[in-house]
Amino acid sequence: MHLSRSLSYAALLAATTLAQPAQANDLKVVVTSKPIHALAAAIMEGVGQPKLLVEGSASPHTFALKPSGAAAINAADVFFRVSSSIEPFSEKISTALPASVMLVTLADTPGLTLLDQRSGATFEAHEHGEHGHDDHAAHDKAEHEHEHGHDHADHDDDDEHGGKDGHVWLDPDNAKLMAGKIAAVLSEKDAAHAANYAANAAKLTARIDELKTEIGNQTKSLAGRPFIVFHDAYQYFENRFGLHAAGSITVSPDVQPSAKRLTALRRKIAKLDAACVFAEPLFQPKLVAAVTEGTKARSGTLDPEGIALDPGPELYFTLMRTLSANLSNCLKPTT
Repeated sequence: MHLSRSLSYAALLAATTLAQPAQANDLKVVVTSKPIHALAAAIMEGVGQPKLLVEGSASPHTFALKPSGAAAINAADVFFRVSSSIEPFSEKISTALPASVMLVTLADTPGLTLLDQRSGATFEAHEHGEHGHDDHAAHDKAEHEHEHGHDHADHDDDDEHGGKDGHVWLDPDNAKLMAGKIAAVLSEKDAAHAANYAANAAKLTARIDELKTEIGNQTKSLAGRPFIVFHDAYQYFENRFGLHAAGSITVSPDVQPSAKRLTALRRKIAKLDAACVFAEPLFQPKLVAAVTEGTKARSGTLDPEGIALDPGPELYFTLMRTLSANLSNCLKPTT
């Protein structure tokens, strides 16, 4: 009887295994955060599914890698990340990966539009090129060090507070290039399904082109309407669609802004007549209330990393459309 049960279980297991896509057992793909997981999931559609590390409402900026996540990365054939600046938790493990794991840093994709990180909470040092630029930059650096309690020398040049802005997926043209990179890597590692990856990449690219046109039409009336964001995550979206963030509440999403910064932002909002101040899902609404106090600015919420969204191949499109809609709803002139 025990033998019969064992045989029945073995037959069920074999049948279940045969019903799975071959790739699911052959190629193990691990992805850090939701936006690029969505691109990878779309490329792998019909073949297999990538594993997402930063799940639920966690932020890639502050995520702490668990032993189970580290084990998944070490057992992977391909490990996709944006960059160590966006996903700091990936830096340490990326230096000690087994030779069998292919690390792909998508911010290094050839042809990507890469923008310099803007300086300070109000961005003037990079935007206006005014006289006194060096003095202003020094002020921004001092303010940043005051909030962090240490010197810039403690950081790499490419971290979130210097070098290149890492939120590259918010430019649809960058997303297309990264999708192409994902497809090329997967085709190299899994040649048997190269045609599937190529077809999915072509379909995804066409959809992103349509999305770009759609968002461009929705946001074109918002040009010249200044707004304040929680942290400086939206430069690629702004650059692609002609929008203008005038500053951020905090330099880094894991740092509480000082009272001095909040006061400076209130003055800037009043001076520019900024239309809106945007929070993010994980951060306290009272900070937005503190910045908008005594001004005419409205408040809204933006989610640049899809923290509030369910993962999957549609997440990228939902993320971008939601950004566009929330910007439009808050920034459009009142009648």
